[in-house]
Amino acid sequence: MSTASLPSYVPPTNNPAPSYSYEPQGSEQILAVADSNVRHRPLGTFVKQSKNGQFILRLSGQQTDAALPSYGLNTIIEGVVEVTKTDGITRVEVKVEGYLKLREIGEGGHATVKLYLDNRVLWAREGDNTTCPSASTFSFRLPETFTFDDKTYALPPTHDVKLSGFPGFTANIDYSINVLINKPNNAAISSKAKGLLVGATAIHTPFVYHPRTKPHAALPSPLVTDASGFVSVPEWTLFESTLSSRQPGLQDITAKLYVPANRTFHLSESIPFHLALHSSPMSLAQYLPLSPTSKHLNGKKPTQVQLMRQSTVDVKNADGVGKADAASWIAYNGEIRVDPGVAVPGFKAAGLSVKDFILFTVMPPDMVKGPFEDLRQVVSIKLTTDPWTPNGAGIGRPTSAGSYPSSQEGQD
Repeated sequence: MSTASLPSYVPPTNNPAPSYSYEPQGSEQILAVADSNVRHRPLGTFVKQSKNGQFILRLSGQQTDAALPSYGLNTIIEGVVEVTKTDGITRVEVKVEGYLKLREIGEGGHATVKLYLDNRVLWAREGDNTTCPSASTFSFRLPETFTFDDKTYALPPTHDVKLSGFPGFTANIDYSINVLINKPNNAAISSKAKGLLVGATAIHTPFVYHPRTKPHAALPSPLVTDASGFVSVPEWTLFESTLSSRQPGLQDITAKLYVPANRTFHLSESIPFHLALHSSPMSLAQYLPLSPTSKHLNGKKPTQVQLMRQSTVDVKNADGVGKADAASWIAYNGEIRVDPGVAVPGFKAAGLSVKDFILFTVMPPDMVKGPFEDLRQVVSIKLTTDPWTPNGAGIGRPTSAGSYPSSQEGQD
């Protein structure tokens, strides 16, 4: 190969690269700013020590003064174990655990599913290595999934739920970090039932696992109307149902519920919807006493649009279902607000399933003599921990579209 056209070598200059600074200098300017929703890892340290004060666990990347350490999707748990008195210590170990525990209150059935279990031996006395270090660092990367009965699930968030009824159920998803320090003749804790080494001192702290998610698209603009009703656009999905008539000659009413097509919403944002009723003037006139604007003695509105959460527990192949109203009702053109107490999006993990859906109902006060049958329309949705951002910035995985179970959409 010919080298006649290659440039001659130029030695590098001795000028060092300029140092980086967060704020622009006098000769610099900001060309673009990342979205303000970008989440930076905290710089604080969570500290917990043993009862005798001889052993200390420090976890980095935490909020200052946090009650418990917290970690997100695919996060690395980093920390250090400090030993103030190293005499007589033979082993230092760190264990990270996660379990899903399901219990049937009435019959006493229970099940425990291991979500995650990993350990590191930071130091062990052997050979010439007889002096325990005063500080030992460690790191664990939390997995994104776990496997149960040959099925793979996303690692679920920390969550507790109690379902009343018969039978009743409880479900707990807990994660923890445990430090085991073996020191013979130290009887601080010596319980094999707790899975500890005999003569081991333990530091135990639960931690919160809170994987972050966000919608893959922004909320659409409101629908507009023409002479025949709402004008359909791809950004809105139509769910039709029928309010059946009880009276001869009275036409059925077609109910059209419009929901944003992505059906994925941030926990703190309002969920918009449109509702249109189509039928003959006589049928619509008969419906007016059932509308949300009418007044009723018992205060309950016959027509409601609600956000509901369904939790299902499977213990010994028995299902228990509990439902909790997580928002206020509203109708026609409106919004549904998620209850502030709902902090965890829906998920499915082994025997525990948590789902969210919009429920549209028409319940006539007189179920026997009223002009219409009752109506129930269910539309499954997804909630996320973080809002949509235009540039995709921020910690959290965008939710996938089009993965809603068809069994959650229907009319009863």
